[in-house]
Amino acid sequence: MGARGDLGRARRRSASAGRAPAEVITEDGAVREVRTAPLVPAPSAGSTADLPYVNAAEAPDAEVFRRRTADGWRPVTAAGFAAEVTALARGLIAAGLGPGDRVALMSRTRYEWTLLDFAIWAAGGQSVPVYATSSAAQVEWILRDSGATLLVVETTEHAAVATAAIAELDHSPELLVIDEGCLDRLASAGEQVDAAEVEARRAALTPDTIATVVYTSGTTGRPRGCAISHANLHAQTANLVALLKPVFEEITGQTPATLIFLPLAHILGRTIQIACVSARIVSGHCPSIRPDDLRPELAAFRPTFVVGVPYLFEKIHHTGRATAERLGRGASFERADRIAVAYGEATLRAYLGTGPGPGLGLRLAKGLYDVLVYRRIRAALGGRLRYAISGGSPLDRRLNLFFLGCGVVIYEGYGLTETTSAATLIPPLAPRPGTVGHPIPGAAVRLDDDGEVLVRGGTVAAGAADSGEWLPTGDLGSLDTDGYLRITGRKKDILITTGGKNVSPSLLEDRLRGRPLIAQCLVVGDQRPFVAALITLEADQLAHWLTVRGRPRDTPFAELRDDPELLAELRRSVDYTNEAVSRAESIRAFALVDGEFSEANGLLTPSLKVRRAAVAAAFADEIERLYGAR
Repeated sequence: MGARGDLGRARRRSASAGRAPAEVITEDGAVREVRTAPLVPAPSAGSTADLPYVNAAEAPDAEVFRRRTADGWRPVTAAGFAAEVTALARGLIAAGLGPGDRVALMSRTRYEWTLLDFAIWAAGGQSVPVYATSSAAQVEWILRDSGATLLVVETTEHAAVATAAIAELDHSPELLVIDEGCLDRLASAGEQVDAAEVEARRAALTPDTIATVVYTSGTTGRPRGCAISHANLHAQTANLVALLKPVFEEITGQTPATLIFLPLAHILGRTIQIACVSARIVSGHCPSIRPDDLRPELAAFRPTFVVGVPYLFEKIHHTGRATAERLGRGASFERADRIAVAYGEATLRAYLGTGPGPGLGLRLAKGLYDVLVYRRIRAALGGRLRYAISGGSPLDRRLNLFFLGCGVVIYEGYGLTETTSAATLIPPLAPRPGTVGHPIPGAAVRLDDDGEVLVRGGTVAAGAADSGEWLPTGDLGSLDTDGYLRITGRKKDILITTGGKNVSPSLLEDRLRGRPLIAQCLVVGDQRPFVAALITLEADQLAHWLTVRGRPRDTPFAELRDDPELLAELRRSVDYTNEAVSRAESIRAFALVDGEFSEANGLLTPSLKVRRAAVAAAFADEIERLYGAR
């Protein structure tokens, strides 16, 4: 059954889905605050460390993971996972880990990461995630600031970075390497430690105990550590499970399963992992978010839902277009794109009660293009996927509707490290593309006088805001009459033109980045007469664009920069982007820049956010030419 059928069934089963109604608070005729009651009470005892043992006791034979091996995906039962956690926790104790000690983890997303995370908790410790792409200077800072006594890395390359970092410290954390068999050695050494010691340490943990110190991948300055408690993790994951699992399971009739590919050093990937363990949702791991690496893993694992970032969905859409053009069916894809968006719009109107839904002609067209196009889009996501959650940055509304028309419902969310990932999420029974939804159960959102989004609730990390007070997020937003939040920009990123117009660059950048050929972009215009943009080209899309026009794939950038046909294509994307804003806020000029914005060259954060100041400095001459030429 397609997305429309799922939404209809969801509406009829609202009680079983356990949806938490939002309380909308109006002041002076405008919505200023939205609150959502918790679906799960706050814990009075225990910790996240208990989850593997609860699962092992209640359903020892339940499959909780699929572990990637050379021979394919091997199932891991609840009892098996708990036994591995205990063996590794005993090994960590044997290695000298004391209660409250911190262990830094530097690895890509893989099963061993999760195993270590739970073992550290079971041993009474606290985990400190480190992005696998971190430099020696970044690792040194995190080790110094956190006081970690042990550093576990994935590869010999990571070990070389870590060794350089440790050389700069006053203390020397012990260094262990996963790919050199450190987990087996820890488990062997742990045989001398009584398992009762693990039970005692786990029993000593409380909801208020710090579980993890997560360092933000900020766009400026040094990463800042955020201390997240077991209560914070519970408030996030338990409420999300209560809110979403009925949709991902009961309504679709599927046994939920997901492939986790976001970095586990990022709080979003981490909380999804914990939520899956809590709900006994089968999960697997993929170490890369690059679509070319991810597609075969999705095909092999066949998840029923995924959690991703807009980049993933943009790339899948662009790849579908490129494939159609390569087969000489570019015009057919464009029609399919329009039909999917129209079908998604009609489906949404019917669900919200504002329209009759797709008519006969639209349904017939959708059926035709389902055979030709949409099933290929679903196949790129594994074939069984019905739901997805997108976070990290706004997803273009039109792209969201396209996937809805293809049979995949994407729920957007919004949050920070300080809110233990999601602060808001589209309610599963009330999708509204273009917004990031209501506060998650147990949370509240308020708009300050200047439009800044404030958050309060059990997910707000200790020390991030005074007890019971509002956490200022630094983001600007608006609330509609039904309490749906829309993020309109970053407070510190607002551009003010010489004409006095305030412009949010993120709205323009998010729309522009979702267009064909465009990889990354930076909107500029602060204290300038008009808004402009720097644009980088996506290498694979560009190569395809050149090929279908019979031009060399290795055409030099110097020729492309002023190419009339290419610039006309990009102008159409800019015109589409400008439809979302007034003329005073629109992009009046743009320039192509060579290369890419990447984490490797310091222009993107590990969570794929643009480092604005770094990009502006790197392309200062290009920016000056944009304005000097007028």
